[in-house]
Amino acid sequence: MGDTPPAANVLTDRLLRSWLRCRRKAWLDRHGDATKRRWSAHRNLMLDDQQRCFVALMPQKPAHGQAGCAAGAAGVVGLRLKGRGPGGELVEAHPPLLRRVSGRSRWGDFSYQPVLARQGRRMTREHQLPLALMALLLEQEQQAPVRDALVVGGGGMGRRPARDRVGLSAGLRKQLGEALRKLRVDLDRSDPPPLAADRRKCTLCSWRGLCNAEAAAEGHLSEVSGIGAKRREMLKELGIHGLQDLAAADPDRLAGQMERFGEQHGEVARTLVAQARCQRDGQPERLQNTHALPELMGAPGVLLYDIESDPDARHDFLHGFWRLPTQADGSWDISAARYQPLLVLAEHGEQRCWQRLDRYLAVHEGWPILHYGETESLALRRMAERQGVAEQQLKLLCARLVDVHARVRSHWRLPLNSYGLKAVAAWQGFRWSQNGVDGAHALLWWRQWQGDGPTRRGSANALGWIFTYNRDDCRATWAVADWLLRQAPSSSQSGDGGS
Repeated sequence: MGDTPPAANVLTDRLLRSWLRCRRKAWLDRHGDATKRRWSAHRNLMLDDQQRCFVALMPQKPAHGQAGCAAGAAGVVGLRLKGRGPGGELVEAHPPLLRRVSGRSRWGDFSYQPVLARQGRRMTREHQLPLALMALLLEQEQQAPVRDALVVGGGGMGRRPARDRVGLSAGLRKQLGEALRKLRVDLDRSDPPPLAADRRKCTLCSWRGLCNAEAAAEGHLSEVSGIGAKRREMLKELGIHGLQDLAAADPDRLAGQMERFGEQHGEVARTLVAQARCQRDGQPERLQNTHALPELMGAPGVLLYDIESDPDARHDFLHGFWRLPTQADGSWDISAARYQPLLVLAEHGEQRCWQRLDRYLAVHEGWPILHYGETESLALRRMAERQGVAEQQLKLLCARLVDVHARVRSHWRLPLNSYGLKAVAAWQGFRWSQNGVDGAHALLWWRQWQGDGPTRRGSANALGWIFTYNRDDCRATWAVADWLLRQAPSSSQSGDGGS
C-alpha cells in the first residue's frame, strides 16, 4: 500500500498495458528521459471516460483501500496489489475499481472482482491481460478465486455502460505469463526496441516527439506517406528498408515484385516510389495541370468549415465557420473575415441544430463551403437527410461542399510524411495560436465545460479555448486553399511542373 512507486525490477499493470500497445513505449516508460515526454490529452480523456463509466455502473461513492475491502464496501478504489506472477516475477497492479460480488474471502461472505473502463467499442488484449494480472494478484490478496473480471465502456451522457465479462481461463493465464516474460526481456534491453511498424497510434503517445525525431533521422519507412504496417513488411521482404531505398527503387520493377502480395499492391508501388522521391528531394510535384479550386473563381466569398466532435457520445458539439468575403476587385478580404461558432448542446436536439445551420448557409447562398477531409461533408449531408431535406436542396448543398484535402491529393504530391491539415498547413507556414493543441484537447475542454449538466457548467474559459482552436483549424484550411489558388496551372502537360 501507499503511494511509493514500484521498485525498478517490478512489472506493473501499466507497463504491461504500454507494452501491449507498443514494446518501445514500455521501455521508454521505465528507462526514458522523462523531460522528453509530451503531455497528451488522451490520458485525461481516458480518466474522464473511466469516471463516467464507473459512476454509471456504481453511483455510490466507493470506499478506499484495505479498510474499504474489510468493511465489505460495494466498490473500492486505491488498493495496490503486490505479489508474484505466473513465472515467479515480482508484479504489482493498481485496479481502478474493485466491485463486490458473491463468494467468500478473507474479509467475509463476499469477494471482489477488478473492473476496467475501456475507450472504443471493442475489448482487446490491452484490457484482457492487465485485468488478468489484477485478478491474479487479487486472488492472492483476498485469498479467494476471482471467477471473472469486468470491462465497462460507453457510460455517461445518460447511457448505461456496456458490460463485458472476462473469464479468467487457463488460456488467458498462460497468455499473461508469456506476455510478462517477453515484457521482462524487453525491459532488460540496454537500448529500446525498434520503432513500431504501425505508427498511427503514436499520435496518442507521450513519447511521440522522441520517436518521430528518430523515425525522421533514420528514414523509417513509416515516414513515407501511404505506408502502414503491412505494406512496410512487404517492402522489407523485398529488401527495401527505408525511405532512401524506396526512392532509389525502379518503380516498374517494384510494381512487378509487389503484385505477388496482391494486384492492388502492385498498382500502388509506383505511387510509393514517387512519394519517397518527393520527400527525399523536398520538392512538390504537380499531378494535374488544372485549377484545383475552380469553384472559388468569381465567388462572392467562401466559408471555411470545421467540426469538433465527441465520438463516444456521437455528438458534433461545434460547427465552426470562418467567413471570408471577396473585395470589389475579386481579391480575398482577410481584414473582413469573421468567425462564427455554432455550439450544439445535446439537450437542444438535432432539428434545432439543422435549422441554425440552414439559416446561416442560406444567408451565404452561392458561397463555396471549404473543409479539410470528409468528416464535415458527411456530417452535414447525413444531418440534412435525417431532417428530410428535399433532394434538390440536398444536391445544391453537396455542390457547395469542397474537400480541400481531396483537391491537394488529386493535384499535388507533397514532400511531407502526412497530408493531414496540421502537416500541410504548417508546411505553408501557418501556426496555430495555441501550441500543441489538437482535437483531443478540444474534446477534453468540452467535457470540462459540460461539468455536471446544464445547471452546473465548468469554466467558460474552456469554451473560449475550443473556439480559438476551431477558428485556427478553419484558418489553416484557408492557408492550404490559398496555396492551391496561387499555383496557377502551367502550359505544360500534367505532371511535368513543380511549384
